[in-house]
Amino acid sequence: MHEVKNTEQKKALNAWARGGYVGSIIAGTGFGKSRCGVLATSHIIDKRLADPLVVDEDIKALVLVPTTQLKEQFREEFIKWDKEYCLEFIEIMCYQSAYKLKNRHYDIVICDEVHLGLSLKYRKFFDNNKYKALLCMTATLPEEYEYNLKLQQIATINYTITLDKCVSLGLVSPYEIHCIPVKLTVHEQVEYNTINKKFVYWKYQLGNFDAFDEAKRILADSNASSSSKQAAAQFYACIRSRKKVVDFASEKISALQKLVTDNVGEKLLVFGGANDFTNQLAEANEPYSTVYHSGKTKKQRTKAIEDFKDGTKPVLCSTKALNQGFDVPDAGIGVICGLTSKSLSMVQRVGRLIRFQEDKIGKIYILYVKNSQEEKWLNSSVKNLKNVTYHGI
Repeated sequence: MHEVKNTEQKKALNAWARGGYVGSIIAGTGFGKSRCGVLATSHIIDKRLADPLVVDEDIKALVLVPTTQLKEQFREEFIKWDKEYCLEFIEIMCYQSAYKLKNRHYDIVICDEVHLGLSLKYRKFFDNNKYKALLCMTATLPEEYEYNLKLQQIATINYTITLDKCVSLGLVSPYEIHCIPVKLTVHEQVEYNTINKKFVYWKYQLGNFDAFDEAKRILADSNASSSSKQAAAQFYACIRSRKKVVDFASEKISALQKLVTDNVGEKLLVFGGANDFTNQLAEANEPYSTVYHSGKTKKQRTKAIEDFKDGTKPVLCSTKALNQGFDVPDAGIGVICGLTSKSLSMVQRVGRLIRFQEDKIGKIYILYVKNSQEEKWLNSSVKNLKNVTYHGI
């Protein structure tokens, strides 16, 4: 396995080199993108250090990450691969701080989870600063057209390998995805139907065809009429309200409890759709569960990970905080209780479960509301993945 992984990583590194170290690696979780970033950075720094006309103070590198936790994790990657000396020349910063920088000059910029740095706000970094090398990494291409276009403009794709290709090469464990439908209660169904009728009404007011794009255009247009802005605002409000109903579907709680009971002795990583519901999922599975999300303090999150690692709390409930670049040790089962239509988010979550473990299959259970918008999101998010099984009610 290590020989195959090294070979594939060399292909990615060579592709970066052929692109003049300006480009993107698109690789499934578990491929080793961080190691590629470390090796490419050390190569560039070594060349600069070997140049007699360059003084150490002139060498500047920047690593951009989406979360503060990943700042430390990326620092540890340099130490892990015996490139600690590079840290003398490297600043590690989150996207939410870096976009404010102006007129900076870097020898190299690494963008981890680059899809999170392509919003209109964060992409200001690329417009306002200069760099000789730009190395971008993510698990899948951004699905938003404007994000995809921006990535191609600043760092064209040099190398790509899908999650399923990583599985076939033995770089990560095989996986099974089991889609389990749940029903809304009578009260929840009435609420969902009421909101959905309003959604259809406001969609029609926007012209029905391409209503999402139209609503976005209207809200960005300062000259749009008040009635148009009201229609766009109500349209989006209905989307949020409808999602909240399925995100908080109470039957998901009992379904998770059954999965926990049926998998005693395993560690489960659970994703809720919102922090409040993630808390409910954890509370329903006490004393075996702990919580890790943005609503918790750093101390609480650290304790949650420690309890999960040592098995004190074998059920770790999260929302989005564990999606990006986080290695969950010994997690054999994942349960997704909150969905979006984004395949990238699904790939990230599946990737949390299938880091290579000898003779082990990663199992992912997706709980979704049958005959709702959530079912459509599910179909969209797993469309590029294999080994997906739909179970009956």
